[in-house]
Amino acid sequence: MAVSPAHRWGQIIGEVTGAAVLPMLEGFAATHHLYLDRQGDRPCRKGRKCTWVDINGNAHDLDFVLERGGTPNEIGAPVAFIEVAWRRYTKHSRNKAQEIQGAILPLAETYKHTAPFKGAILAGVFTEGALTQMRSLGFTILHFPYEMIVGAFRRFGIDASSEEGTSDREVQRKVRRYDRLSAQQRRELAAELTRLNDAQVKEFIAALTIAVSRKIQRIVVLPLHGQIEELLTLDEAIAFLKRYDDQNGRKPIHRYEIQIRYSNGDSIEGKFAEKEEAIEFLESYRPK
Repeated sequence: MAVSPAHRWGQIIGEVTGAAVLPMLEGFAATHHLYLDRQGDRPCRKGRKCTWVDINGNAHDLDFVLERGGTPNEIGAPVAFIEVAWRRYTKHSRNKAQEIQGAILPLAETYKHTAPFKGAILAGVFTEGALTQMRSLGFTILHFPYEMIVGAFRRFGIDASSEEGTSDREVQRKVRRYDRLSAQQRRELAAELTRLNDAQVKEFIAALTIAVSRKIQRIVVLPLHGQIEELLTLDEAIAFLKRYDDQNGRKPIHRYEIQIRYSNGDSIEGKFAEKEEAIEFLESYRPK
């Protein structure tokens, strides 16, 4: 089936936005020794899509995933899920925001032991309500407003503006003008978009840096029939559990409650009936 000019034009905006942030994410991954998963060939998975599966077995195709310990041949632990989206009209923005939430939130819950960063890189028109809703759910947003996109394309002789009444013929002219750009010009167009949004780009990277650079600050271990113990390292917490007397002259333990607190304010909690399960939980947080 032939792609309509309007649909193709939307794809182009999305491609340019993705190309604008790709060098930024590649550089970030290299600096922090992470693997950047995205669409393309990767020996350890089938197909070219960046697909991740949630705890319910549902597959989600994403734009970018940063992994700790990942390689082309081995899937790592996800530390950031990032989606890219373009919308021209406000009437579609909330639906797109909900679509992104529907993809990333189940994965964030599935991999909650890594407390992954939830990012959305949005281009075009998104209502403040849609943006506020995403932020309330823990998303960090990098927004390229519609006027900024129009301004970036204008520098390369392309009128990127469009309205609902814009004819297919006119949109097709925009597509042809973009298709005539050289590879170098397309890279420069993507770089221009990033330059125009420099302040927000830096804020997004700063938030991402805090998320992936966090350190364990304290581990709280509560055997339910005992008193709270606060430890500073995984080794101390594991050692405490191993030597803890489950009976200790009292009623049998009901469960262990563990809270890992991070330097950036994040916290992760677990409740376990068996000591071995609690130890396994803590072991899973050791760096790979």
